[in-house]
Amino acid sequence: MNFANLKSAAPTALIADDEPLLREQIKLRLAKLWPELVIVAEATNGAEAWRECETHRPDIAFLDIHMPVMNGLDAARLIWSRKRNEDNLDHEGDGGEPVARRADDHVGPQTQIVFITAFDEHAIAAFERGAIDYLLKPFNEVRLTKTIQRLKERLDERPGNRIQTGVSASATGKTAAYEDNESDADTNKLSIVLRQLTAQIKPAAAYLQWIKASVGQTVRLIPIQDVYYFQSDEKYTRVVLEDSEVLIRKPIKELLEELDPERFWQIHRSTIVSTQAIAGVMRGLRDQADLKLKGRPETLTVSRNYTHLFKQM
Repeated sequence: MNFANLKSAAPTALIADDEPLLREQIKLRLAKLWPELVIVAEATNGAEAWRECETHRPDIAFLDIHMPVMNGLDAARLIWSRKRNEDNLDHEGDGGEPVARRADDHVGPQTQIVFITAFDEHAIAAFERGAIDYLLKPFNEVRLTKTIQRLKERLDERPGNRIQTGVSASATGKTAAYEDNESDADTNKLSIVLRQLTAQIKPAAAYLQWIKASVGQTVRLIPIQDVYYFQSDEKYTRVVLEDSEVLIRKPIKELLEELDPERFWQIHRSTIVSTQAIAGVMRGLRDQADLKLKGRPETLTVSRNYTHLFKQM
């Protein structure tokens, strides 16, 4: 018997909660209701959860919504961004130029998300879209049983299925293109749910807190407060810090929807600047303005459509 194959066929999971007793309760109930499930990692905050997911690529991530350092919603965004690849670039060669994804790279989504929450019934309605699931505190085995069944169905149906939970993906008769479309639809549903949930937690949590970018063969997490400005560079976006910069795929238009408008201002159709990085404003040519930055030599042009932002400065 090939035990390696048996191990690869077992579904795997990560549990992220900053309360050890709650993590233990989840593990005990999962062991009772889904004994085949293997817990490959635990985490105490969202940043740890994301790192463990990058290392272990679990099939399922149980994420508490309220955690220190990084909450479960931000962790879910990072975990699922492997599918969209918007914030990731591979670099090759000394020039560090962005290149296409390798043929053997994983395109996900490899991890199903289950949020752990104490939200009321009105907020729970956001979960019923099918892309993600939830567990309510205090834990209820009836709800957990329903969640497990839904997870098994999703694992059976996802592209490249390797989990033996009842029905293989090949038995469904779905084409690869159909499965890719389903995967994209789930990603879109997750984005919608995340926006709804962040709006119900607190306003600040609704805004982007981290930038994820590939640097060489590693993935870098950049706190949003470290960013000086974003600038379009053909099909990529430059993320400029005090003493370095990286490239991401997310366009300026999408960044505007996710950034705190009190902290980040669009000053040109291709540029968004952090107000905390501005050292001074100078009058420019043709009703434009120029921004001096703290600790950086370049100046940024403010087009006349945005000069009204600096009338009081």
